[in-house]
Amino acid sequence: MAELIVTTTPTVEGRVATHYLGVVAGEAIMGANIFRDIFAGIRDIVGGRSGAYEEVMQGAREEALREMADRALALGADAVIGVQISYAALGASDSMLMVGAVGTAVKLG
Repeated sequence: MAELIVTTTPTVEGRVATHYLGVVAGEAIMGANIFRDIFAGIRDIVGGRSGAYEEVMQGAREEALREMADRALALGADAVIGVQISYAALGASDSMLMVGAVGTAVKLG
């Protein structure tokens, strides 16, 4: 079985979408405790950047994309096109951060 193609573009070069299977999404939500732990232990801030914070954000983004891809595979998709990633603060006092990934699951010819 070929690997699922995930792309931000509306098409897959050299391939035709033969069936649109629907919108698929994945989310990862990080609570305030994660931020508190990160900021309490930050020692690697250089030039205004935090490697620890970036690692957590990268992990959340990868989890959202993985969840989206799993849902597409469950539909029998060969690809997810038009993928968009968004970030939002949620909860009281914006104490949680959500990373979302959404795209269209398709079968390719």
